[in-house]
Amino acid sequence: MEGLRKAASRVKLKIKSHRGLYVKNEEAVKQHLIGEIFQALGWDWNNPEEVRPEERTEDGRADYALILDGEVFAYVEAKNLGVNVLKRDEPLRQLARYCFNSGVRYGVLTNGAVWIAVKAFEEGSRLRDRVLFTADLENEPLEKAVLKLSLLSKDRIRDLERLASLLRALELSFSGLRREGYPGEALVEYLLSGESPGAVPLTELTGKERPRAAYVHDNGWKLLPLPERSLRGVLLAVLLYLEKTSQGYEREEVRKAYEHLLRVPVSQETALEVLRRIEEEKGLRISVEL
Repeated sequence: MEGLRKAASRVKLKIKSHRGLYVKNEEAVKQHLIGEIFQALGWDWNNPEEVRPEERTEDGRADYALILDGEVFAYVEAKNLGVNVLKRDEPLRQLARYCFNSGVRYGVLTNGAVWIAVKAFEEGSRLRDRVLFTADLENEPLEKAVLKLSLLSKDRIRDLERLASLLRALELSFSGLRREGYPGEALVEYLLSGESPGAVPLTELTGKERPRAAYVHDNGWKLLPLPERSLRGVLLAVLLYLEKTSQGYEREEVRKAYEHLLRVPVSQETALEVLRRIEEEKGLRISVEL
């Protein structure tokens, strides 16, 4: 996912720097923008066993065919950046005709910035109703667009329809709960929570416990391996975590504290006091499983 995010960032920068070129030149869009995204998605862009340019269909030539197991899995139709693929129906209908006449189930329409994945045919449905997702690199948060684009990766595209449905359900549920008054931060925390149901916050500890596991909440709950079953072990684990997530002088100070703790005895009560101080100073939440 990180490689795709970097590729999407580069594509955004190219569009910003050379918009005039991409508005007029479809070939530049294909080579500079579309190819970069698909390569980041794991497709070997120069291998005809995976990607075939100018694939002939009964209704014309599709710009690209994506090949899986020797068969065409999806067609890709490219337009220059001057074509508003969100508002104009004809480019999407053209792609759907290519797919329908060749028995290809999925299509991807893009002008380099906007990407539309569509299920090409389904009895009793309209074409716009069969759009699986739309990703807009210029007008929506990058992480959101990248997550949707990841459904086109070589490893995931076989499950394109199912994953797009799950993602859409997540978006609808999240929006619905927001309308009911739930804060977005609480919903994200709920989804990311990995804390054990039996975990106990530091505020409920007395200093006599023997923890089995420790968790730190820092953009989601994270399990920390314990070097020993004690609050001293929890403190050591938290210091190691802070060392990994700190930089520069702060990282050096955390490392010194960790090495000092390894050499000296520390009571349960003292370890608990230090852990509570770390919670307050670092803005973390620490829990232990007993």
